[in-house]
Parts: sequence; C-alpha cells; structure tokens
Amino acid sequence: MKPRVAFLFLGETLLIPHLYPILEALAKAAPELPIDIWVSTSVHETLLSRWLGDVPAAHLRLRRAPGFRVLEDAATGRNPPLPAKLPLLARLAPALARTPVVVSAEQTSLWLPALLPLRSRFVNTLHGAGSMMNRDDRRRRAAWLTLVPSAHERRLLASFGVERIAAIGYVKAGFRHRTHKQLAFAEPRPTLLYTPHWQQHRSSWWHWGPDVVRRVIESGRYNLIFAPHQRLVERAPEVRGLCAELAGRGDVHCDLDSFAMVDGSYTEAADLYLGDTSSQVVEFLMRPRPCVFLDAHQARWQDDPSYAIWRTGEVVSGIDGLLPALARAPERHAQFAAVQRDFAAEWLGDVSGAAPARAAAEILKALER
Repeated sequence: MKPRVAFLFLGETLLIPHLYPILEALAKAAPELPIDIWVSTSVHETLLSRWLGDVPAAHLRLRRAPGFRVLEDAATGRNPPLPAKLPLLARLAPALARTPVVVSAEQTSLWLPALLPLRSRFVNTLHGAGSMMNRDDRRRRAAWLTLVPSAHERRLLASFGVERIAAIGYVKAGFRHRTHKQLAFAEPRPTLLYTPHWQQHRSSWWHWGPDVVRRVIESGRYNLIFAPHQRLVERAPEVRGLCAELAGRGDVHCDLDSFAMVDGSYTEAADLYLGDTSSQVVEFLMRPRPCVFLDAHQARWQDDPSYAIWRTGEVVSGIDGLLPALARAPERHAQFAAVQRDFAAEWLGDVSGAAPARAAAEILKALER
C-alpha cells in the first residue's frame, strides 16, 4: 500500500475538536503526505472547509463518505442527524482497506478492525476525559494504537487489555477554531456555565434543571451560559421551550445546537462551573476556577472513584443549597485549587497545545513500520 492516511469525521460534531488538531499537525509535519478526510454530512464538510485553506499541505482530499447527508442548515455548525453508521462503514471499508493508517476519534469506526481482517492500522484518539468514561469495550482493543492524554489514562486502558497506547497530552487543548472568544452580556457580572448531562440517571436536569436555571437568573448575580450536552434535547425536548422562554434576555446565553457547545468556547468564557457528571468540567479545569456540583440523585459518591471529579468543588444535595453554594464558591476556591490542578494533570496530561504534534509523530511512525 502506498503511504496515505485517512481521517474519519463520521460522528457527532463534538468529536471534531479532538481530531482536527491532529490533522493540522500531520499536514504541517508531512506536507507531501496524501491525506483523505472522510466526512458524513455537509455540516462536517462546511466546518472543515472553513479551516483547510490555512493548512499547508498539497495532497488533502475532502471526501464524502457513502450515505453522505446534505443538510440545508449546514453553515450553522449545529450537530447534524447522521447517516446510519454501520452501513456507512461497510460501504467505506474497501477504500479504507487500501489506506495504511486510519485515524478516528470515536469507537464505532473500530468495528472495522474488530470484525474484518484489514491490514490498515487504526489509530484511535480518546475524546473526552475523566473518571466516568467507559473503557471496558472490546472495540478499544481492536485499534492498532490508542492515543490518550495522560499516563494515568494509559494505565487504566492497559488494565482493560488495550496494548498499544501512547500518552500525548490533551488534543483538544490545541484546537484553534473556537466560535466565541468572548460573549456580550448586558451587564458585567460573573459568568456561570450550567451543563447538565444528557443521561437521566447521571443528570441534574430531570429533577432540578428548570428550577436551577430560574433560580440563577432570579438571583440577579450572574450572567448564565446554559449549554448542556448536545444530546440532552433528544431525551428532554422541553429544553427547547425553556430556551425560547429565555430568548432576548441580556443575562442569558442559551445554546442547544451550535458548534460553540463543543469547541471549548463556553468552558473558556465562564468564571464558574455548575454541573453534575458532564466531562466538560475536566476541560474547564485546564484553568482552575470555582466549581459547584449538583447531586440530584443522592449518590453515594464519596468513596466511588467514578465521582472523583466532585472532589474539585462543593457538592449540593438539595436545591435550596444551590445559591448559597454559588455565593461561597469564589471564597472557597482556594481550598479546591490544588485538587483541581492535580485532577487536570492526572486526566488531561499536558494541556500546552503540543499534543497534536505528538499525535502526528505517532502516526508517521505507524506509516514507517
């Protein structure tokens, strides 16, 4: 097989910032290397097309995967309805079989090396970080190489039988295409980001969510960014009604669809984080700041390692404790700051922006072997 690399942008848009920086770094390191960029929808195609003009490479091909979907609102960057993934992969397999190295950021594509005798080497980069990630999945073991952010994550994956693992730092820290550098609110107040999880058994939304939003607004103390997980609105369609109710307010920025939800814009812009079990808090802690967590399920979290993130801020177990906890958070931050720094280092590794270049070097090694 001739040297060639394929990048798979086939899943949700939240995967793009975990993968695109590696593409940029590889094109810079090896500008003559042919790279196929497979996309599943016109939303992916539009987003990547905006940035590829700045990539100094002669042999980049933006290619439409089988079942490619053309969507009318592609320019908005909103998370699109995806074509059925397994039929797409089955039709794409012959092209990938002729590609020496295939790079992805989601697990579904790993069904190909798990089920087919492909000679292609699949390089999978983890998306997201933190103690609640599912690692016990046989597809992970099918990757030829797995890129992880930290040595701690490498040890965890190895304990589940994953063999080739490289700890490179947090790739998303090198993503350069955020939607918002700053947000315009009517008054200069502390900015609070509320990000409820999309899975009901882990989320504060179904018990407390609308009440949380209203209490924060009625306090008059904060500018609120309400930007939950992209998939919350699938399970809780009433969220759209709440955002429509809040439209036009100068103290609320509500986002359920745009690319800004996943590109790091909001975790960077906020002064204070309010959430439950979303991994967005781990990215927020790249720059330690006050956090408050909502325990709407009365979890026995203190001795549960999957809830380790809750040690980085105050945990509220009753809705009436919300506003007092938020008011205390800036003063109490000093007692959590060191824990936050240690947690971010343990799970994210290097956040200097150097991870994409390290990933590119690993891909080039995979081509040489």
